[in-house]
Amino acid sequence: MAAPSPSRRTAQAVDALRHGWPVRIAGGDGTLCLLAAETGHDAGGTCADRLLVSAARAATLKLINQKDAAVPDAPALIRAAEPFTLQAARQLSDPSRDLANPLAGPFRAQPLEAAEAAKAAMALARIAGILPAFLVAPEPAGEAVELSAGDIAAFEDPARLSVQARAHLPTRAAESAEIVAFRAPDDLREHVALVIGSQTAERVPLVRLHSECLTGDVLGSLKCDCGPQLDAALAAMAQEAAQGGWGVLLYLRQEGRGIGLINKLRAYRLQDQGFDTVDANNRLGLPTDARDFPVAARMLELLGVRRIRLLTNNPMKVDTLAGLGIEVAERVPHALPSNPHNARYLDTKRDRTGHLL
Repeated sequence: MAAPSPSRRTAQAVDALRHGWPVRIAGGDGTLCLLAAETGHDAGGTCADRLLVSAARAATLKLINQKDAAVPDAPALIRAAEPFTLQAARQLSDPSRDLANPLAGPFRAQPLEAAEAAKAAMALARIAGILPAFLVAPEPAGEAVELSAGDIAAFEDPARLSVQARAHLPTRAAESAEIVAFRAPDDLREHVALVIGSQTAERVPLVRLHSECLTGDVLGSLKCDCGPQLDAALAAMAQEAAQGGWGVLLYLRQEGRGIGLINKLRAYRLQDQGFDTVDANNRLGLPTDARDFPVAARMLELLGVRRIRLLTNNPMKVDTLAGLGIEVAERVPHALPSNPHNARYLDTKRDRTGHLL
């Protein structure tokens, strides 16, 4: 039987993490055997001397000054007075427990071995949608799924994305619309584009990159502006089509700015405690923004779109797409009124992530 492809090895490792099985990640500077703190199975008193956490979580644990200053974004390898049980690791990795269990220590940061594998573990946790914390060399270890740091890059390569299906889809915003579905091998996420109006080379399309938001798009949440932004984008594209133009809405399967639905709801819980969106993500040990915009550029490429008018308030999207070969002929503002529930969220987007609001 042929060995699994690099991408498939990553898919198997993601499945292993979600089921609580260990993974062994090889990098150029060493190998780590890891068990996810959140999902790991306790095989008769499983424990480990060390715990691997993200740089953001290390900062919350007041360990940032013990890390290598030359690599401030590197994960942290920490040790306590006693070995970490899975229960202790879960308490330490989940910030919703910080107030009830105020970070009992002491903890010490250890020299980070196998830094490439450690960084890959953080990426793997993000793909799996779990908290980025791992028992290192757990005992008993169990049979581990093996992969390399390079396998993850192969899994995330946007060039592997392809068109899988397309069909006419009349919508409330516009009856003249086509839906196009995209998928990559070994990846269960399915992105879609909604093309409104007749695609023509003579008119530069109005394009919106919209990341999936179950709470806002479907349930009508007032905590964010995602639902109203989606509706307003479709309405703007319908107006373009009525005037002889066209538009493309890319609906990207990257809930919670790429951290996943469960982690997004954990961040909401922290926001209820007073943290803003940036600090809530960081206390979880997660990036402020983990979205995958190369996927969006690849979708536009597959649609034959190289020049766009981008509907956004985020200059970073403009710069990122330009760096990926998509010419942004115009940034079209997309600001909507706030409400009492999302005013702080919008202020944070303006003040801490550079949105033009």
